Amino acid sequence: MKITASQVNDLRKKTGAGMMDCKKALVEAEGDEQAAIDILRKKGQKVAAKRGDNETKEGLVIAKVSNTGKDGVILSLSCETDFVAKNDDFYALVDSLVDVAAESGADNVDAFMNEKYDSSLTVAEKITEQIGVIGEKLEISNLDKVHSEAVVAYNHPGNQIASLVALSKEGDAAMDAGKQVAMQVAAMAPLALDKEGIDQETIDREIEVGKELAIQEGKPADMAEKIAMGRLNKFFKENTLLSQAFIKDNKKSVEQFLKETEDGLTVVDFKRVALK
Repeated sequence: MKITASQVNDLRKKTGAGMMDCKKALVEAEGDEQAAIDILRKKGQKVAAKRGDNETKEGLVIAKVSNTGKDGVILSLSCETDFVAKNDDFYALVDSLVDVAAESGADNVDAFMNEKYDSSLTVAEKITEQIGVIGEKLEISNLDKVHSEAVVAYNHPGNQIASLVALSKEGDAAMDAGKQVAMQVAAMAPLALDKEGIDQETIDREIEVGKELAIQEGKPADMAEKIAMGRLNKFFKENTLLSQAFIKDNKKSVEQFLKETEDGLTVVDFKRVALK
């Protein structure tokens, strides 16, 4: 049967597949659009099976804040090549997934994959469909959310790093400060909000390394413990957000900067995702 250009174009808009792939699917489906969509999805499953062991070292990460300003979501979609990651259609796909994630109740990748992407596909099915369209392995590598009185998102140019900062207060001054702190999170990659957020295993490792270094430097064993604790405090200062030196004024900590901006203003949570 004759397949019209209009039919091909409609299918392309719905699936993102190439014109020839859409035409072939419609011909095979004898003009039935839904059957053609299923054919393209099956193609995606075949590609996914073939490329299942491939590494996904490229991709994009996008952070967004809800219209209320109180919820933030950060999501990354990984692919195999830089060529795909820089494609406008790939950016549009990631952007749409972030919007779906923001509306869903899922707060982790596994749960999100079962959510509805649209009226006909789940997120997992959409990813499989797009694997067929793009011809590369795709996977959602991160999904995180935060909620607070005010949330700020920062997307570093190139969309390889993004961050979310949840603040204790809202308002213009708080939001402006939050943007600066979100940039700090992206640049300085803190491990936790404060020292209470550092796990005991990491603390024990830092103490052990500190002791060993002190002994190698010729310090007596009884002094090594004190020196190690001093180095641990330096580790906390460098790796916890509120204690870090503020990048725009290293004479004050992030915590001090926020307090000077507005009394009682602080960060209650943050997320950072970097693809490289």
